[in-house]
Amino acid sequence: MQSIRDRLEIILSRLASCAAGEKVFTKLYAEAARAAAEATDARKKAGVSLGPLDGTIVSIKDLFDVAGEPTTAGSLMLRDTAPRRHDAAVVSRLRQAGAVIIGKTNMTEFAFTAIGDNMHYGTPGNAADTSRIPGGSSSGAAVSVGEGTSDISIGSDTGGSVRIPASLNGVVGFKPTARRVPLTGAYPLSATLDSIGPLALSVAACALADAAMTGEQMPQLHLPLALAGLRVGIPRGLLFEDTETEIAAAFDRSLAGIEQAGAWLTDISIDDLIADLRLATKRGSIAAMEGAEIHADWLATGASVPVDPHVSGPLSRAAAIPTPVYIRAMRRRAALCIAMDERLGSVDVLALPTTPVTAPTIVSMAEDTALRERTEGLLLRNTQVANQFDLCAISLPMPGMTLPAGLMLVARNGHDHHLLRIAAEVERLLR
Repeated sequence: MQSIRDRLEIILSRLASCAAGEKVFTKLYAEAARAAAEATDARKKAGVSLGPLDGTIVSIKDLFDVAGEPTTAGSLMLRDTAPRRHDAAVVSRLRQAGAVIIGKTNMTEFAFTAIGDNMHYGTPGNAADTSRIPGGSSSGAAVSVGEGTSDISIGSDTGGSVRIPASLNGVVGFKPTARRVPLTGAYPLSATLDSIGPLALSVAACALADAAMTGEQMPQLHLPLALAGLRVGIPRGLLFEDTETEIAAAFDRSLAGIEQAGAWLTDISIDDLIADLRLATKRGSIAAMEGAEIHADWLATGASVPVDPHVSGPLSRAAAIPTPVYIRAMRRRAALCIAMDERLGSVDVLALPTTPVTAPTIVSMAEDTALRERTEGLLLRNTQVANQFDLCAISLPMPGMTLPAGLMLVARNGHDHHLLRIAAEVERLLR
């Protein structure tokens, strides 16, 4: 049987021989990873295990603190800041579970925007086609899993930043209910909307990482969950507009398989709640308004280093929004979250395409501003619903696609384990 150290060396060798690897990872912890891998191998020889994650090769998004170094969050601005004194809470918990932390993955600047490009550290090419965007903001995370240089990668999700790149790269991406996973030591975008979630090649791997990061028991995915009688809501309407034909066809095939397994499909309307929240946040999104507070100092005085205009522009506009507008938006959101929870009480999960489009080329996003803005809006449209209404969600790769796209399952606040069990059964159907 191949040792963890030998497997790690194969991955490190691949990364060393591939210039593109520099865009997927912003930093590699080769020596620390070797030491962790050797420790796992020694435990195995002694018949000892720290658990199911022991020896798993894990990468972390470059917004999680690692003791002894700055956390850049994809920006030049933070490159020379003081070294962090402690690992982020999730990094510490992963290490305790025996994970081999191989490196930090690239991301969009300050975790803003869904395209996945980074003007400072380069743009990772999509795992399915390197000429195409990876999606963001957890861009390197999805590519590292898709290309096989990480078993699991830990990202953050404020409006879809785990699920969008998961969809575009053909991997699984899980956004837990906000605040289930501790945010300590994670560079913030939005205190209200931020969630920390894993990307992997399977639901089971995501569930393992989630259990390690939350400190909760692993959901019993090995116990069969009958899809017969499962209530699946299809929110047709706004979230299905402008969906690419191939994605729509793959989604319908996936639904047909779920229905044949005995699930009960029903249309459910949530367009009114979405429209209400859009109206409440017309002046600025919650993520932008809270992000503007985090970055208030340099937004007021001007940045000392270049900042991606796709990031600085929305944050600057949000900084000019009066505080009462934010307070009213948050108050309305709280009421709408309650309304959404009540609306979803009639179903176990919602099912819809994670992204209505597949990954466009990196060149097209750089050359066509209007296309970029339209693509950004479409990529965020479906996924951000889970963040805005305080839900949990997971993206699963759909079979039969020329370019990857995901099926998203969404469940009510706190129903994470039930969602993971359903997702594991749906995953078996799709494979």
